[in-house]
Amino acid sequence: MPSRETIEAFVITVESNDHVGAIERYYAPDASTRENLAPPTVGKDVLIAKERKVLASYKSVKTTRLSPILVDGDTSVLHWRFEFTPENGPVRVMEELALQTWRGEELVEERFFYDPRQLASSQAQA
Repeated sequence: MPSRETIEAFVITVESNDHVGAIERYYAPDASTRENLAPPTVGKDVLIAKERKVLASYKSVKTTRLSPILVDGDTSVLHWRFEFTPENGPVRVMEELALQTWRGEELVEERFFYDPRQLASSQAQA
């Protein structure tokens, strides 16, 4: 079970927009992530490479936690808002819930739940 301090430090790292650093510091070597119903992406090195690729496709990404951190044993839930700013074009806004499973002080599984339509609607609003 992770300490409250570890989860809070993870959140601070993500909110500082150090997404790759959060993976490097807090994910287990065998960690996996999954977006909605997609197959999981497995392995810390693979997750780091994927995150770098996503971040490189935007001028900036701003991350904000929208609710208290919910923790129950090895499980935590975070409510995030992301603002993706491309080189050209409107800012894309997305909210998601991240359901996390921890093994000790390491994040081993993270599943992201979001409505992909919100990215299209944020483009239409701009």
